[in-house]
Amino acid sequence: MKALLEGPRVRLRALEPEDLSIMYTIENDTTTWDVCNLNVPYSYHVLKQYITDTQYDLYADKQLRLMIVRLSDGAVIGAIDLSNFEPFHSRAEVGIVILETYRGEGYATEALRLLCEYAFDFLNMNQLCAHVSMQNSRSMQLFQSCGFVQCGLLKQWWKVQGEYQDVLIMQQLRPNKRKI
Repeated sequence: MKALLEGPRVRLRALEPEDLSIMYTIENDTTTWDVCNLNVPYSYHVLKQYITDTQYDLYADKQLRLMIVRLSDGAVIGAIDLSNFEPFHSRAEVGIVILETYRGEGYATEALRLLCEYAFDFLNMNQLCAHVSMQNSRSMQLFQSCGFVQCGLLKQWWKVQGEYQDVLIMQQLRPNKRKI
């Protein structure tokens, strides 16, 4: 039987207190602020409170952050999120970040596939969506390779370095959808 949230090279796991420094690095990487709606740095104190206060319950928190761990050495190489969870409609948004050192090695694809399997097969979600800048071809390719399709375009949605960018709404519906 295949382990839930584990693939050949990575596994997804809950956020732990020892992830504080990685979280600090991820959340304070100003090169990603444009795609995650941040405009101020987070302190260690605020992030520690987040880790402490989260209930690790998607229904209570309406979000879930999972750390992406490389199996070969246990290194935390990124994070993947379900956010804006809507239980009644069985949908959530997906966000993913891989630390720069580990990008381009296929880890994001494996992590996203694991998250989709978890969301559809275990949580019984109906759909996932992601917002992707039209200028981020790598991210578009990532989501397309995992079964997401473009379903909308938001004109001038994100302001990046003083210029507005169009954003694709990419969506994946539950495979072999059945009425729940």
